Amino acid sequence: MRIALFALVVAASAQDWPSFRGPTASGVADGQNLPVQWDARQNAGVLWKTEVHGLAHSSPVVWGDRVFLTTAVSGKPDATFKAGLYGEGTASDDLSVHQWNVLCLDRATGRVLWERTAYQGVPKEKRHIKSTYANATPATDGRVVVAFFGSQGLYAYDLAGNLLWKRDLGRFDVGAYDAPEFEWGTASSPILYKDFVIVQCDQQKGSFLAALDAKSGQTVWRTERDELPSWGTPAIFPGRKRAELVTNGANFIRGYDPANGKELWRLGGSSKITAPTPVSSGDLIIVASGRRPEAPIFAIRAGANGDITLPSGQSRSQSVAWSKGQRGPYMPTPLIYGNYVYILSNDGIFTCYALADGQEIYRQRIPHAGSGFSSSPVASDGKIYLSSEDGEIFVAKAGPKFEILARNDMAEPLMATPAISGGLLIVRSQRHVWAIGQLRPTAR
Repeated sequence: MRIALFALVVAASAQDWPSFRGPTASGVADGQNLPVQWDARQNAGVLWKTEVHGLAHSSPVVWGDRVFLTTAVSGKPDATFKAGLYGEGTASDDLSVHQWNVLCLDRATGRVLWERTAYQGVPKEKRHIKSTYANATPATDGRVVVAFFGSQGLYAYDLAGNLLWKRDLGRFDVGAYDAPEFEWGTASSPILYKDFVIVQCDQQKGSFLAALDAKSGQTVWRTERDELPSWGTPAIFPGRKRAELVTNGANFIRGYDPANGKELWRLGGSSKITAPTPVSSGDLIIVASGRRPEAPIFAIRAGANGDITLPSGQSRSQSVAWSKGQRGPYMPTPLIYGNYVYILSNDGIFTCYALADGQEIYRQRIPHAGSGFSSSPVASDGKIYLSSEDGEIFVAKAGPKFEILARNDMAEPLMATPAISGGLLIVRSQRHVWAIGQLRPTAR
């Protein structure tokens, strides 16, 4: 009788995670049987670990048996970023020659299948000292892989790594709205919708939203936006009656017709700096941002038209189911899971609200080491995974009671949001990509 060997569980749960936060940016993938506890330092629960050169805050995405990610490799061997809770608006002085690369890994083993250099040269824009030159998460639909490197361009590859097309969308001046001498770099990720690649390009002047043909890279439509710089990724609300393309912005949160870029509705009252991505469930769209004094959370009813800005002093209307001031997250995108909305602030305050009416269920602090949270929460099988900048992944129990089930140290700073696919939690840390998952004995 042969001894039992350990094999990776990748059975019926091998769903794709095609863009930032997965399908429709939900951050949710059930039926995965992910572990609660693991030990990255001892490789317990670590199915594979792959070193990736360069710096990037972009997240991995998954299609089938392949994992895609991006990185920017500096000409300075000691290039880094400054994690932590601080208010500096300083731009990095790293203007050395960089390589902007797209990588494909084997999901089962972590082996690098291919790596392509999309662009090489001196950066055309600066980045914040906490940022990198590869912040935008790639997107794929199983036919094309799209990577956006801001001023360095938009690139499309097939799954074998062949370049299909590239587009120069211009130089983006993205920084503080009230201190234009700072440059912080781009972060909004591309999304794929039907045959379109959609990008949100908000900057100091000349902001726009555009859809490009995924096969050719040609512009299908382009809508100019009177907007300040922003860093959130656009999201599709699929809807039964109509699809809505929702963007988070400083002047207005907006809904568009994704077929032609026509504005459907707009909502004022947001923060002057916006980074979280819109998320939705049922007929509600949650959009939030954390810059004070506004720092709002809005629960918007799908199907709105025109200007739905709330009158002064009001927190709800026919088009806004509920809203809250000074409770929005600065960086992490909200999570809708079941009947609840979870909000993670940069300083580790974790709040749970009822999705239907915004009632606060609990408000607690995650017992983190101190650098805070930039990664967005993701959820699977009744558990919420919260990644701190210090490299700790907290596992919280979903539902109306606050409970931390585990605290897992990844031994490296964590800025990117994990992906969930095929029974794996795929984590991108400062220097590595990790696959966290269960093992099971398989007899032969």
